[in-house]
Amino acid sequence: MTSGRAVSLTPHERERAEQRRALVLAEVRDGFSHRPRELSPKYFYDQRGSQLFEEITHLPEYYLTRAEREILVARASEIESITGARTLVELGAGSAAKTRILLAAMRSQTLGVTYIPVDVSEEFLRQTGRALQRELPSLIVEPVVSDISVSLDLPPTLREPVLFAFLGSTIGNFDDASAVSLLRRVRSHMRSGDQLLLGTDLRKDRETIEAAYNDRAGVTAEFNRNMLRVLNAELGADFVPERWAHHAFYNDEAHRIEMHLVSMGVQTVHIHGMPNVIFDDGESIRTELSHKYDRPAVDSLAAAADLCVTHWFLDDQQRFALSLLGPRP
Repeated sequence: MTSGRAVSLTPHERERAEQRRALVLAEVRDGFSHRPRELSPKYFYDQRGSQLFEEITHLPEYYLTRAEREILVARASEIESITGARTLVELGAGSAAKTRILLAAMRSQTLGVTYIPVDVSEEFLRQTGRALQRELPSLIVEPVVSDISVSLDLPPTLREPVLFAFLGSTIGNFDDASAVSLLRRVRSHMRSGDQLLLGTDLRKDRETIEAAYNDRAGVTAEFNRNMLRVLNAELGADFVPERWAHHAFYNDEAHRIEMHLVSMGVQTVHIHGMPNVIFDDGESIRTELSHKYDRPAVDSLAAAADLCVTHWFLDDQQRFALSLLGPRP
């Protein structure tokens, strides 16, 4: 049983919490100034959001995780042989389910392997780190809580060579300019011999893509609405998630999925620190973009970040690609 008393924060913790709230408030204010209104997909990922996404990866419609895992199972040893990596830095680590395949391949060559998971969810990182160290006692795990869309703060010294991994086609959540900026941040940490393993979902028929974001069990819809619960907790807002409908569709021209929350009725949302926000019936908030790629698009993205694709791996049905990117000569 708990005492019921409020948790007392130190002055430093209080200052960090206030800075965090100010940052989130500024981002929400900016996002709501756009048309359509939009929110960053990073606000999906509190602990509940991370758990819901893990559920999504096991859904029959969500082919992305299975296709990527198929490549990793088939190619992890080859990737280890190519890179010789002794440190694995994973961006947006989550539960590190697929990463275990890479770590196993790395540890087959040496016991001195360091894993640095980077994620915005501190509690999820702790759980992942504890689980991995139970499974692989000799693994050195150094979690980093960081918003990779803003900065990438890593330990000052890393055992080389380093393999950076950005899996799950998460790069697709960024528009081209933001994706290039993120890859440039990674590039700034790379030395000669380091490489980046990048996951990208490939362009295919609309029916297959849209089904992956509109599962029959409704898990993706709940994941989408969870963003509003995150903002309620972060900002003391009063969104009513049950009054928002999930809507995801494929934009053929832009080669991307767009995910929205659609207001069911006229609503007024109160957020301390900004004017009340009025949503019309049927008005939407765009919560995620998920760009789909082909080889020329990945080559172009890499080149813009001073990287080049050195290896290109596909699953058997050519639905998904893993590519190794190195610094351009």
